[in-house]
Amino acid sequence: MIVVLGVTLVVFMLFQFVPNGAVGLARTDLGSRAGPAQIHQFIVSNNLNLPWWDQYWHLLDNYVHLNFGYSYHYNEPVRTLIGQYLPRSLVLVGMSTLLALIVAIPLGVFQTIRRNSASDYVLTGLSFIFYAMPSFVLGSLLILYLTSNAGLHIFSPGVSSSITIPQMFTSWKQMTLPVVTLAAITIASFSRYMRSSMMDALAEDYVRTARAKGAGRARVLFRHALRNALIPIITLLGLALPGIVSGAVITETIFNFPGMGFLTYNAATKFDVYIVVGTTIVATVATVVGSLVADLLYAVADPRIRYVRN
Repeated sequence: MIVVLGVTLVVFMLFQFVPNGAVGLARTDLGSRAGPAQIHQFIVSNNLNLPWWDQYWHLLDNYVHLNFGYSYHYNEPVRTLIGQYLPRSLVLVGMSTLLALIVAIPLGVFQTIRRNSASDYVLTGLSFIFYAMPSFVLGSLLILYLTSNAGLHIFSPGVSSSITIPQMFTSWKQMTLPVVTLAAITIASFSRYMRSSMMDALAEDYVRTARAKGAGRARVLFRHALRNALIPIITLLGLALPGIVSGAVITETIFNFPGMGFLTYNAATKFDVYIVVGTTIVATVATVVGSLVADLLYAVADPRIRYVRN
């Protein structure tokens, strides 16, 4: 809650520092051709004619009721736009995260088993390459070599702006490249953490005890070490929720995917302040919720962790 309040305070301060004050904010949102009557209506409807403390109170009240303002470029309330674009980003990031977990966890375990071998060095090098590679570079390469731009028709270079949630699960030609682009960087990060965490877990006393009791290699790996090694992955998974808004901005823009990232990018290029602020607040709430979910999942992964009400 303190984090969310802090972000709303920063957002409010940014509003105060807009050149020419309320009039400058109105012209930024309405455009340079806005007349005095339009500017006055904008200022009154957004409570910009009130003292700063009343403005901040109205701002908090609006955010609590999910009222993020009105977009004059889209001619719709920001809340309506977020409701249209957010579900698609949820599905996109969910699909890419699921793919990343399916690949990264076994990959990290495999590297632990084969540590310091040639295959471990090769996979480590590939992980560093993909981790350091910007998503727009990877996405552009995939479009360049795997779509009709390269004479192939395996995948589509973009996503239809009218794609629906059910179509996202069936239109594999459109969805494969955005999902793979987001998942590749996540796999590189998750697999490295998984490898390191597994190696730490295998050095613990309880693992040595299990081995001394005659437990087999597979049982030690998957029954004893893997569960505790998943805790850092749970942390990363919880903190990955803000990617629904911010992390997918570049990927969604490259593939013209109609999600929150694409909406935020278009709003920023058009100086649509209220959309940018609305998506920022949603990203902040996602960060807080992600941290809370990660804390709750710790107890699932590690039975030694219990939350007791004082």
